[in-house]
Amino acid sequence: MKIVPENRPATYPSVTVNLPHLRKNIPILRELCESRGIQITAVTKVFEADPMIARVLVEGGLTRLGDSRVDNLERLAEFNVEKWLIRPPMISEAAKLVKYGDASLNSELAVIEAIEKECEKQGRRHKIILMADLGDIREGYVDYDELIEVAKKVASMPHVDLYGLGVNLTCFSFVQYDTEKLTQLAELAKRVEAATGVKLQVISGGNSATVDLMLRGGIPEGVNNLRLGESVLFGKERARYTFLPGTYNDVFTIHAEIVELKEKPSLPWGDIGVDSYGRTPTFVDRGPKRLKAICALGRQDFDAETTTPCDPGMIILGASSDHLMLDITDAEKTYRVGDCIDLRLGYFSTMRAFTSAYVRREYILEE
Repeated sequence: MKIVPENRPATYPSVTVNLPHLRKNIPILRELCESRGIQITAVTKVFEADPMIARVLVEGGLTRLGDSRVDNLERLAEFNVEKWLIRPPMISEAAKLVKYGDASLNSELAVIEAIEKECEKQGRRHKIILMADLGDIREGYVDYDELIEVAKKVASMPHVDLYGLGVNLTCFSFVQYDTEKLTQLAELAKRVEAATGVKLQVISGGNSATVDLMLRGGIPEGVNNLRLGESVLFGKERARYTFLPGTYNDVFTIHAEIVELKEKPSLPWGDIGVDSYGRTPTFVDRGPKRLKAICALGRQDFDAETTTPCDPGMIILGASSDHLMLDITDAEKTYRVGDCIDLRLGYFSTMRAFTSAYVRREYILEE
């Protein structure tokens, strides 16, 4: 096993990226999707478009990368692949988007007009994917006649290309993907093509929550793209929250140092107030004497709810902004103050770890 960066003193917290395991996930997802006529746009936002990780995606044959931040698209500039902005662009970032992005998901004509102007200035072209809202009440047109009128205007613009149609569900209202909704998307795409005379290249049917529907044969003909982050990086489809056979879910592991280790009761004493979100915390009575560890890691650096201890005997009790509380009474290993504990990261926990300035990164290059 080779880990970089090497020859540096250990500093915590740190996150280790297992690149060989990620490398093994990619062909599994590609085969599942491509055998069903689905192309993948690999989403890089969860790891801040780190080029070390993005390179593995590209080397694995993924020819489209998507991110929600234009700054992250700039980090991907070295890769000769199609780069999408998967959040509706801001007018204020149109110039940078045109410079570093090849395509974007759009739902406002004023933004598209700003992109058109920047393309003319920079002598570049940009691909427009229009978003339809099919019930999640996040981004996209709910008036489909308006969407078609906008599509006609985009098709007439000289410096942008009407590239496709897309939808996003399960991210705000958690409305689920189903065959009926994606059939509606495919039919809407046909209406756009008939109104504009443009053959749409991309009909993007959603995210990792669509994978389960795809595996059950529920994606209708015409839908040919999914924007996948969690399923590629963690081997996890997000409708039933199950792991895909043969994939690895341990690509990202965070390490934190124990700063306090004491026996304490499992229940607090005194009047209980509310937390920072106005919620009253609850506690499980596991007895009056439990071995508790505090680690120098907090919500600023990770998400406790989407993290799993690598030691199966550990229990995550909770976290504040910069303290992680663990019950290690039944841990398989013996720990002391100054020891490091390992935690397997999920999607949102990885996102926080990569956007925290306090978490160092290292990479396993080979097994």
